[in-house]
Amino acid sequence: MEKIISYPISVVYYLCFGLTLVIFHPIQWFCFNVLGYQAHKKSVDYLNFCLTKCTTILGTTYTFENRELIPENVPIIFVANHQSLYDVIGIIWFLRRFHAKFVSKKELGKGIPSVSYNLRHGGSVLIDRKDPKQAIPLIKGLSEYIEKHKRSAVIFPEGTRSKDGKPKEFVQSGLKILCKYAPSAYVIPISINNSWKMVKFGAFPMGLGNHLQFIIHKPIAVADFSIEELIKKTESAVVNSIKV
Repeated sequence: MEKIISYPISVVYYLCFGLTLVIFHPIQWFCFNVLGYQAHKKSVDYLNFCLTKCTTILGTTYTFENRELIPENVPIIFVANHQSLYDVIGIIWFLRRFHAKFVSKKELGKGIPSVSYNLRHGGSVLIDRKDPKQAIPLIKGLSEYIEKHKRSAVIFPEGTRSKDGKPKEFVQSGLKILCKYAPSAYVIPISINNSWKMVKFGAFPMGLGNHLQFIIHKPIAVADFSIEELIKKTESAVVNSIKV
């Protein structure tokens, strides 16, 4: 029944979602090229605010737990499981004060209004998952950037989205590089629940009435642990709070 009801609602949702992306594309371009970084960041923040509001058409709600645990004015490495693009929308808006930059696949760097532009110009890095050597200097550059500017990087170490919510084993290479070249950073594990249900029927129709839960765990100082121990603690924190 949910799937049948969702067809007309999903049409309205995609019209609003697509229109938002198209409207914000030239706004981003103007902010980036004329007004500079801070204006561009604001445009991206409010793009994602509008995208979260679009999802209310589907009955979607968001909860971010324990945001007060995130330290201020230090480099941050957010490490989360990955279930859908709504993970990204939620993180950008609700954690906007941390200037999140993403480690993303290169395919997203073209063809999507607003999204591709931000990934190319907003400080994120686009990696070729088929060419690990290409990714190393890009991720190194991102870690040096957050170390210098006290901003944040977001990485989904599973490497791909979970279509049923079940966590996949972490791929450690990207996280190791981020930790190595941002030695004063804090790793913040995030467990994401129910995001996969947004696309449980595929791209169309959308899932309805989902509560997306983002659980923020205690910070882990990179300097306090070996990289191997840090990754183990991070993966454990993320996985243990995923509800399937």
